[in-house]
Amino acid sequence: MHIGYPYLALIIAGLAAIIWGLPAAHRLQKPYDIAAALAVLAGVAVTVLGILLTIIPSFFR
Repeated sequence: MHIGYPYLALIIAGLAAIIWGLPAAHRLQKPYDIAAALAVLAGVAVTVLGILLTIIPSFFR
């Protein structure tokens, strides 16, 4: 079984967006909290994609 180690950066970046965005979505003022909530959504998507590509590196081939 081959593990795609380069895709671990996607997992780290996604988790960083989630960790920053969750408290920021509640702390920031009204127009900026939407950007933080979208960062959390993108972080979840990037993390899931990174986990998928780390476990199955040739998934999209």
